[in-house]
Amino acid sequence: MPSVRSSHIDNVVRIGSSAASSVSGAGPQAIFHKSWTRCMQQHGLDPTRPTPTRILPSSLVRDHQQRMDGFMRVARAGMQDLYRRVADLGYMLLLTDADGVTVDYIGNPASEPQLKAAGLYIGADWNEAHAGTCGVGTCLVEQATIICHQAEHFDATHIGLTCTAAPLRAPNGQLLGVLDVSALHSPEARESQHLVQHLTAMYAQMIEDANFLRCFARHAVLRLGTVPGLVEVSGDVMFALDDDGVVCGANTGARRRFGGHAADLVGQPLTQLLDIGMDALRSMARSGAPEPVALGGPQRREQFQGVMIPPRGGGTAAPGPVATDADGREPLALARDRRPAAGARHDALDRLLGDDAVMRGLVDQSKRLVDSHVHLLIRGETGAGKEVLARALHAYSARAAQPFVAVNCASIPESLIESELFGYTPGSFTGGKSKGMKGLIAQSDGGTLFLDEIGDMPLALQTRLLRVLAESEVLPLGAERPIAVRLNVIAATHRDLREAIAAGSFREDLYYRLAGATLALPPLRARADRQFLIEKLFAEEAQTLGLDTALHADALHSLLAYDWPGNIRELRNALRFALAQAGDRPVGVADLPLEVSSAPGRREAASTAPAPTAHDARPAAEADEATEDIGAARLLHALKAHRWNIASTARALQRCRATIYRQMKRYGITQPHLL
Repeated sequence: MPSVRSSHIDNVVRIGSSAASSVSGAGPQAIFHKSWTRCMQQHGLDPTRPTPTRILPSSLVRDHQQRMDGFMRVARAGMQDLYRRVADLGYMLLLTDADGVTVDYIGNPASEPQLKAAGLYIGADWNEAHAGTCGVGTCLVEQATIICHQAEHFDATHIGLTCTAAPLRAPNGQLLGVLDVSALHSPEARESQHLVQHLTAMYAQMIEDANFLRCFARHAVLRLGTVPGLVEVSGDVMFALDDDGVVCGANTGARRRFGGHAADLVGQPLTQLLDIGMDALRSMARSGAPEPVALGGPQRREQFQGVMIPPRGGGTAAPGPVATDADGREPLALARDRRPAAGARHDALDRLLGDDAVMRGLVDQSKRLVDSHVHLLIRGETGAGKEVLARALHAYSARAAQPFVAVNCASIPESLIESELFGYTPGSFTGGKSKGMKGLIAQSDGGTLFLDEIGDMPLALQTRLLRVLAESEVLPLGAERPIAVRLNVIAATHRDLREAIAAGSFREDLYYRLAGATLALPPLRARADRQFLIEKLFAEEAQTLGLDTALHADALHSLLAYDWPGNIRELRNALRFALAQAGDRPVGVADLPLEVSSAPGRREAASTAPAPTAHDARPAAEADEATEDIGAARLLHALKAHRWNIASTARALQRCRATIYRQMKRYGITQPHLL
């Protein structure tokens, strides 16, 4: 092996030291030779000094994960399905953000020490500037699906790996991250990875499209495909449309076929891109059945099958006459978000808590305030459940059947937030909808306007919002007369607004308008009903994944002992991770994220933790496995006797597979093919 590494290093030095202009071509080798040159000449990396993978501390990793929270939930579902297809071939999966930092992974627990040593783990930084030529880092540069196979890596530490990576994009075309499928060992032939390359690209598109549908859940979406029988579930091209048939969003397939940039498509009437009229679009929206669609312009002869996906805002259209626009025409959006039925109102707030006295006081206070027409301010740490509380307040209120409009003041671009909040009249600015747009404030009329992260609202817009609150009317951009609105505002922040007032970044008069009453949401670590929340969320996540499984007592003890800096959001992510690791077997401590399973004080907490509940449905033979040691010699003998088949070994020793993996890790026992 040293000679192979030495030869690889000599090759990288020879090519990477040459002038960048001398590297030409467009094939795989040219891509990696250009990358080697970048690594040496731009990033200052030295191939003669291999370095271990850079692993970020858990606090920084959480920051990267929280920035991708909504997208990660979509990506995780796709990763789980892909992993089921490639796990038996020895592959594992990474999800990174646009910086190359690993925010999620799925791999064989038995291989965890080897995967972590190779950097195939959460928190690993695979940016080319740090890791050199690699699947993730070079994919981020090339922004295309690539295979980085063995000696194509820059760093000799990684030449045993094979990595296939595909870029993941937001609906606006912005690069979100990378889906990577890697293996510690593989055949030498690069061609052996072609099937994995196809699967990686296919699942990357599936994840992108699922995220597209999530982002445009309140819009009608036209999906186009070339296979008539499959267009309802699969199609290359998707357009999100407003009620006038104007494009609001275009997926990667649409951008690739019609122009390459979202800005070139958004704002265009769909009838200019396709050979289809508005009457035909409305007919498709009503029927929901696939219909033939032809491209407009010079590509008119190309035929597709199209199907209209209705808005997925939470319900179907209300009974009664079909709504029409000002010209008496039916809008494309045939279904709208609907609020919980009256029968579900009474326990909307009570479902949030177990036997925590602080939460019980907060819920009782909320019930008294929710219909008092007092604006509410929810304070709480990131991930503590501020929006969940706001939605429960709305569902409990007398206005539950009216709209709940959520606005994240930190996520809307400053250039758009004014038009999004206040709306605009026809012709107000270039690129606007021909009939103008009703702003989010006006959309909340009679319902609830939820202003999340209110502390991040630009100061200039705070002045306009103050006027809206003071006068209960909103003036759209370009309008001459204001529109009256019935406002019920719930604002939320993790910031100290009084400090922001002192710093001059938040208006004091707006603070007192919003904080008619303040609800202080406790962090998860301070709640006495943590076990209730853990078991409730575990059941919800298991049901979402279609699993009928249990939570071992040792895992419950670790979850109770951890301090949860990311609060309920982090807890939910940890449970998703554990369920994905465990699959169809009960979840044990080895399935939890490392920072949770190794939390300080876990063993002390285990001795005083509550007795196992109904969720801890382990067989009697497993009941004492947390304290009974199998022993290294006995375990090794059993593994050899059953030819390293973990399931057979577990049955013979009357243990669950999680215990076998955990004690293999404890004694440093590794399967022969992984050595």
